Amino acid sequence: MKRLAIVGGGAWGRALAMVTRRAGSIPVVWARDREVVAAINREHQNPAFHPGVSLDPVIAATGDMSLAIQGAQCVALVVPAQTLREVGQIVASHLDRTLPVLLCAKGIETRSLQTMTEVAAEVLPGSPVAVLSGPTFAAEVAGNLPTAVTIASTDAAVGRAFAEALGSSRFRPYLSSDPVGAEIGGAVKNVLAIACGIVVGRGLGENARASLITRGLAEMTRLGIANGARAASFSGLSGLGDLVLTCSSAQSRNYALGLALGRGEALEAVLGGSRSVIEGVATAAAVVQLAARQGIEMPICASVDAILHRGEQIDAVIDLLLQRPYRTE
Repeated sequence: MKRLAIVGGGAWGRALAMVTRRAGSIPVVWARDREVVAAINREHQNPAFHPGVSLDPVIAATGDMSLAIQGAQCVALVVPAQTLREVGQIVASHLDRTLPVLLCAKGIETRSLQTMTEVAAEVLPGSPVAVLSGPTFAAEVAGNLPTAVTIASTDAAVGRAFAEALGSSRFRPYLSSDPVGAEIGGAVKNVLAIACGIVVGRGLGENARASLITRGLAEMTRLGIANGARAASFSGLSGLGDLVLTCSSAQSRNYALGLALGRGEALEAVLGGSRSVIEGVATAAAVVQLAARQGIEMPICASVDAILHRGEQIDAVIDLLLQRPYRTE
């Protein structure tokens, strides 16, 4: 895979383009925003997300999907989870179905409660698919800081091909045959990061955050197993690794949102001030509905959903969590 089409010109899309180039491949970025296309082609910069980091001049951008995909040997879909279906349908009209597709969104579609591989199976039937997940702040990846990720696919050859196309000494892919586990981990950790931010913003201490991460991992694992994932996947990069990262740093948009809510800021104000999609907001509702469908108890995720979407007061929700019956770990 020496030529990759990267569909999505946000912070992660541009960081992934840099990863691709460092690995010796040639990326072409598709973006809706003309200003993004111009910034990549003319200025070789991404000042909004990665100030001071220059893009390799070989990295090109276009707003024409047919040009982005033309001659590509694989496609990376780097768009928000709730727009994957729409963008995937555009990709489908230009894509040779033998080309492998890398799914980079972390979320669950709210209207269907489907994972990204399930959405891709509908809009890109027959395309070989892999999932990219793990602890990845885009700014650090763009800055060429050491990063390890999971590439998960039921087709081992597809996983290996993407690992070779992206891998380098500073971007280390680990292969998995459990895409469901990678997807559930990547989706649920965003919801749990909001919860951790609320806990810290409310001044409840580091003991509480550690407890929440641990019990949140249990919730993530239960949901994953119910959907066919392997329990061991959640102790890896796309489970525990991503969870620890996003629950511990304000670089995480989801954690930063929770932190602001915990300090008393209004949800609408925080969302209005964000340049990027905060995936955990939509995913919270989807996770809770999916858990209910599977008969899975996820009290932390349900609490986040109650605060975000049901108008519940933070202190009241926290009190309910702390009054839950004692149980065996």
